[in-house]
Amino acid sequence: MASERALLVAAGGGIGDTLLAGVVARALRGRFAAVDAVVLAAHVDVASHIPAIERVIAYGDALPSRYDAAVVTWATLGTALLPWRARIPVRAGQARRLYSPLFTTRVTVRSEVGDTRTHWTEILLDYARAVGCDGPGIPEFAVHDADRTAAADLLRAHAVHDAFVVLHPTRGLSAQRSRWPVGGFVDLARRLAARDGVRVLVSGAADDAPIARAIADGAGNGVISIAGATSIGTFGALAERARAVVAMDSGPMHVAAATGAPTVGIFALQSDQSDRWAPRGPRVAVVRPVFPCPAWHRKETCPDFACVRELDVHGALAALDGLLAPPAER
Repeated sequence: MASERALLVAAGGGIGDTLLAGVVARALRGRFAAVDAVVLAAHVDVASHIPAIERVIAYGDALPSRYDAAVVTWATLGTALLPWRARIPVRAGQARRLYSPLFTTRVTVRSEVGDTRTHWTEILLDYARAVGCDGPGIPEFAVHDADRTAAADLLRAHAVHDAFVVLHPTRGLSAQRSRWPVGGFVDLARRLAARDGVRVLVSGAADDAPIARAIADGAGNGVISIAGATSIGTFGALAERARAVVAMDSGPMHVAAATGAPTVGIFALQSDQSDRWAPRGPRVAVVRPVFPCPAWHRKETCPDFACVRELDVHGALAALDGLLAPPAER
């Protein structure tokens, strides 16, 4: 099948979901000459940094080619219809759905039948395995030269010339920003800057700027807000240069790990499933939930985010020290 082309449809979720779906594209490249991807319009940028994807197509745009196989990792009726309408002969997607007959090969999602521990990249690879492909469950994020230039310009603008740590204190919960606690992050940023003698760059989307500014203002000298000043590519370039990245469970956490940066992922809620969503990369660590919040508190509906207010700062610092220790001491 050296001349055949496959289509990955990963149009849903957050940027982390799109990045993790790149492991499927990488697996498909073991069998197909090229792989294109359909993603949400807001995720075209992150998908353009996945090396295994040749062309990125915004969901809703016309398909530019004929395809020999399609894999749909984020299935809805609309995404299931897309390869069916395109008459792609091999179509792999979710089982146990009303629209599942639109797929020629149906995959039972392990998390729906009692599996609570397998990492999501391995669950995604079940779709690739259904069409005879497999590969490593390690996401890839390629930093472009333009990203590195933008990162260098940003660092120069903030007079950051030496070592720095990136702190990403938010997750993709726009409806919760007004109630997101910052006290624990103020303490963490202050301690990082004071004990390690590094600048701390507090990152986030433009809508996260008030949170990032509050952390920077509260932490004082050496802590700088860059929220809203980076594209996802620029963030990846900063992560690549950083001494380390400390991030809440989020898409940027996965991006940082995929660049190879030493990455600490913080999982605060008991329902966060840190085994499933841990960052994957060459140097990663996880801070698991310690606050005794009720099991029914979910990231979308938690009334107070008490676990974030009582952030495990000691655990984050210990995890970071473990990552940065010489190999013989890890």
